[in-house]
Amino acid sequence: AGAMRIFLKRASVLLVAASASAANVGGNDWRYFAAGGVSAALSHGYTTPIDVVKTRMQTNPELYNGSFPLAVQRIVKEEGVAFLFQGLGPTCVGYGIEGALKFGVYELCKPLFAHLTPSAFLNALLAACVAGAIAAVVLCPAEDVRIRLVADPGYASNALSALRRLTREKGALASFSGFPAMAAKQVPYTIGKQVSFDVACHCLRMAIVLVSADSTFREWAGRLVPAASALPAAVLACTLSHPGDMVLTEYFRGAGGSVAASLQRIVNRGGIRGLFLGLQARLIHVIGIIWVQLVLYDKLKTLLGLPATGSH
Repeated sequence: AGAMRIFLKRASVLLVAASASAANVGGNDWRYFAAGGVSAALSHGYTTPIDVVKTRMQTNPELYNGSFPLAVQRIVKEEGVAFLFQGLGPTCVGYGIEGALKFGVYELCKPLFAHLTPSAFLNALLAACVAGAIAAVVLCPAEDVRIRLVADPGYASNALSALRRLTREKGALASFSGFPAMAAKQVPYTIGKQVSFDVACHCLRMAIVLVSADSTFREWAGRLVPAASALPAAVLACTLSHPGDMVLTEYFRGAGGSVAASLQRIVNRGGIRGLFLGLQARLIHVIGIIWVQLVLYDKLKTLLGLPATGSH
């Protein structure tokens, strides 16, 4: 019991120290924006087929019985393999810009918010909230176009045609009416992804130092830190943001009404559990995105001359 108390006390001190360290780095540097943009565009682009299946399962749940393999099989049979890449263009462009802003603004806000409250961890959360909200603005048009193309294959032949039709029928600012739904997804997503990744990297690097004084071991173990930290960050980000993702999909599929009405329709159909419909498929999708994205982001930062996450 005594040993357990000592362990928990040390773990608590480690977590607090890591949280404080994570909240007080960053700054106004174009390299954060560049690394974030490239890593986001690539990671979201290569997982487009999974996102197509996930969106179909959310917009037409009665067709697939909640089965990811069945959804893939039916989509390929009825619409061809190429349909799995529907929306690839707006996904790469939209998320490339979004990633640049999300990572860049988050790093920019961390030192600015460092003394906003007595809690370093809370300050990091606030920085993530601002970054997530700004990214949500950029994503609204791209996500609107992508969801319409996937939910209704006859809506338009490509992303540009879909954007023109959307602007013609609903106005240039129509997509931004879904900002509350987008923010409901992106803010918890950003918190779960970036803050937890920062903290996990710091915790693991500090733990490595405590475990061994051998420089070879520290160097070897340090290379594994981004990959090990990215996995829990992905799971947390996906779980926190899934209800918002459901509302966002329901709203942009064109069923009409407000964001609140979209939420009500989901709850009416499936209760609170309806807000987590398609979570299995989205977990596969989000882990595939975030694991690659965060590892790539960390690598690009170091290639551009910035320190690795959690190393300072």
